[in-house]
Amino acid sequence: MNRIEFVGNAIFIPFFLIGVGMLIDFRVFFKDFETIKVAAIMIFIATLAKFIAAWCTQKIYGFSLDERRLIFGLSNAQATATLAAVLVGYSIILGKTPSGEPIRLLNETILNGTILMILFTCTIASFVAQKGAQNIALSEHTDALPEETDHPERILIPISNMDTTDELINLGITIKSKSNKDGLYALSIVDNTKTSGSANKLAKTILSKAAIAAAATDNNLHELLRYDINLINGITSVTKEHAITDLILGLHVHKGISDSFLGNLTEGILTKSSTTTLIYKPVQPLGTIKRHIVIVPENAEKEIGFPFWLLKVWNIARNTSAKLLFYGNENTLKFIKDIKKQYPIECSFETFNDWDNFLIIAKTSFKDDNIIIVLSRKEQLSYHRNMSKIPAYLNTYFKKTSCILIYPMQSSLNTTQKINVTNPSLMEPLEKLEEISKTIAKLFTYK
Repeated sequence: MNRIEFVGNAIFIPFFLIGVGMLIDFRVFFKDFETIKVAAIMIFIATLAKFIAAWCTQKIYGFSLDERRLIFGLSNAQATATLAAVLVGYSIILGKTPSGEPIRLLNETILNGTILMILFTCTIASFVAQKGAQNIALSEHTDALPEETDHPERILIPISNMDTTDELINLGITIKSKSNKDGLYALSIVDNTKTSGSANKLAKTILSKAAIAAAATDNNLHELLRYDINLINGITSVTKEHAITDLILGLHVHKGISDSFLGNLTEGILTKSSTTTLIYKPVQPLGTIKRHIVIVPENAEKEIGFPFWLLKVWNIARNTSAKLLFYGNENTLKFIKDIKKQYPIECSFETFNDWDNFLIIAKTSFKDDNIIIVLSRKEQLSYHRNMSKIPAYLNTYFKKTSCILIYPMQSSLNTTQKINVTNPSLMEPLEKLEEISKTIAKLFTYK
């Protein structure tokens, strides 16, 4: 079977399409109106027939609009089978004209019209199927709500720099719940391929400093010293071993956020860990921040990790008394506004849809602001292609401003959260606000 598929995909189909392509005279598309008319009739009949079939299937089985789109999109495309049938008809010669030209069962007009039909039906099918599939995926992710956690809140803070240790610990203390007195973990990783004692001594010194910083706020910090081959393996292994729910990564204050840094991080830690991940670049102490500007992407509320990172942002506002300014599209902001009604904090909202134009936000930011940008792992619901430009935006507009990059928890990875899949019927996210609010209430309410 493998050899049959190889011959078909690598030899037969390409040669077949090339051979048919050689038979087509593209000049008739511009000179012969008959070809355009035949192509239009073929496109209309083929598309209408497939749509009627999809519509009947929807009504019979009670499918949703998006499921009908998916059925129509997957069945509407006309390709090699249609072309092969037309080619057979084109090859059948019924006779000859007085001038000696062959009279074919299906003439050149039908053959050329078929090419246009394939072009249009495949294009229409691709867009319709994509829209239906995307909406179904969004609805399914909305239905999968986090009901409870199997493990208590545990925050892991990998540290390797004396200068940023205090600020990373302060951020961990700020985002945690008040009831969490024993869920902070500091991790220092030593390269096990090196035998130098200085690296081991430095790691212990940094951990001791982190423990002192946590103790000053009446919080216990677990010191973890790990020997591993590299940073990524060490962090992801400890995350699984200790059932970590939140991960805080630091970036040196004097370094910019480079593409290579985010690229390595995304491919390394983010692809192996499902936890809520915060990347923190402290330019000034967290306690001196007067306002946090939170930039939220479209469809962020449909991610499974939405309530978890939002809780951390809420805790930042609660524990620092700083103001929050949310930027996002109308649907996402409506979700956050409804949550604010139940759990009031001081915050404001601005509509923001153009991720190409971060200059708008830069013009409204001040010296004592902190930029919080909610990102997403690739191919997830709220991922946007312009997220790859975030390092350049930060280095251009917010080089002297503290920033936090947040990657939401994902249920598709090896998560420590217990997910309860509720009613599988396809519902609009805003219609499930009450159910989501109950979920968030469990996370937001701390005595």
